[in-house]
Amino acid sequence: MKEYLEILPEEIKEIIAKAFEVSMEIKMPAYLVGGFVRDLLLNYKYSANSLSDSRDPGCCVDLDIAVEGSGIIFAQNLGQKLKAELMTHERFGTATLVLRGFLKIDIVSTRKEKYPCSASLPEVSCGLLADDLLRRDFTINAMAINISDLLNPVLIDPYEGRKDLLKGKIRILHDLSFQDDPTRILRAIRFEQRFNFKIEPKTLYLLKDALKNGFLDKVSPHRIRDELILMLKEPRPLKQIRRLDSFYPLSFIHKKLKATKNTYDLFKSLEKEIAWFNSKFPGYRRLDSWLIYLTALLKDLTSLEIESVSAKFGLRKGEEKRIESFIRFNKRLIELLSKRKVPPVTIFNQLEPLSYETIILLRAFSANKNVKENIGNFLEVYNGLRLFISGKDLAGLGIIPGPKYQKIFSKVLEAKLSGQVKSLSQELEMIKELIKTI
Repeated sequence: MKEYLEILPEEIKEIIAKAFEVSMEIKMPAYLVGGFVRDLLLNYKYSANSLSDSRDPGCCVDLDIAVEGSGIIFAQNLGQKLKAELMTHERFGTATLVLRGFLKIDIVSTRKEKYPCSASLPEVSCGLLADDLLRRDFTINAMAINISDLLNPVLIDPYEGRKDLLKGKIRILHDLSFQDDPTRILRAIRFEQRFNFKIEPKTLYLLKDALKNGFLDKVSPHRIRDELILMLKEPRPLKQIRRLDSFYPLSFIHKKLKATKNTYDLFKSLEKEIAWFNSKFPGYRRLDSWLIYLTALLKDLTSLEIESVSAKFGLRKGEEKRIESFIRFNKRLIELLSKRKVPPVTIFNQLEPLSYETIILLRAFSANKNVKENIGNFLEVYNGLRLFISGKDLAGLGIIPGPKYQKIFSKVLEAKLSGQVKSLSQELEMIKELIKTI
């Protein structure tokens, strides 16, 4: 495995070297585990650039380390060496280190898990690496690399995960896996679609059997929400939703939901619009793309039904508000923005209060070229535009507070949007002229 570790960026290799030092110093065997090992064996193209963009959490590399001993003590020692932010989770014996605000290292104590009944949270106890690998979901995620000996790092692969990687197969570790934790059904679909793998026949049979017997319905809606969000965060969520719907109809979200050709066409349009936004406006706040896709799924529900879904799945108020804003305003705004030569001040007043997520949904929802052009102009020219003047300036000119203020602000904003005024002095000069007529 040494040659695999050598292709990693220097920053990652330094972290692993420091973890090796800690392992030696406190005499706790340590292992790279989980998705990091899987992606390393898949020849995932880690690059120095992917570590430099702290604005893009989708580009960061997460390291998972399992320790035979106290994961928290290990993390405290490693955190000191790396000068990293430390977050501990005493109840679970785990910790997270964050470097440069975005690079994460999750450190766990190796443990055993026992499920008292299906779909329940597991009872956890101390264990060895073998126990820790056995508790994982699929063979491709149940591999480890020993970093307690960096001169001769060894791949530990008791369930032939590497072979399944080469064959492109998703395989569970034991027959009761989906009954113990039914959310693995959703993860099986997610990994299958992400890697273009196939769920192998026995695993597929057990997955369908678990669905048939209602095991996924026993899981708390909040855990289902978390897995659904991960699906919608994938690079190709359309593939995820198509496959999910073939196993588990979307009515689990709300009884009225049904995936149609229009749903899939909207997802395709959203993929293009999100890519356009990210390419065109790299300096803007990053989109919550999962929320955009979720809104697309919920687009035919009423406001009351949106509230019901939000309560059921524990969505945050801000997330619910962004979903509702599209549901409430999309038809009126699309009709308005479909017109030619919409005044800039009208575009600004209509779009400025909305989130980027709602704006991208509007752009994807309509094929009208005027809609796309007007929204493009807003994002490129008008977005975030503010006046230099304030109420204090108007008072200083002897204007008594009242309805006049709003009229003046609107006139000056309109002039600024059209490029007629560009500075504080020009705004003040315009106000002095307006005083004579208002």
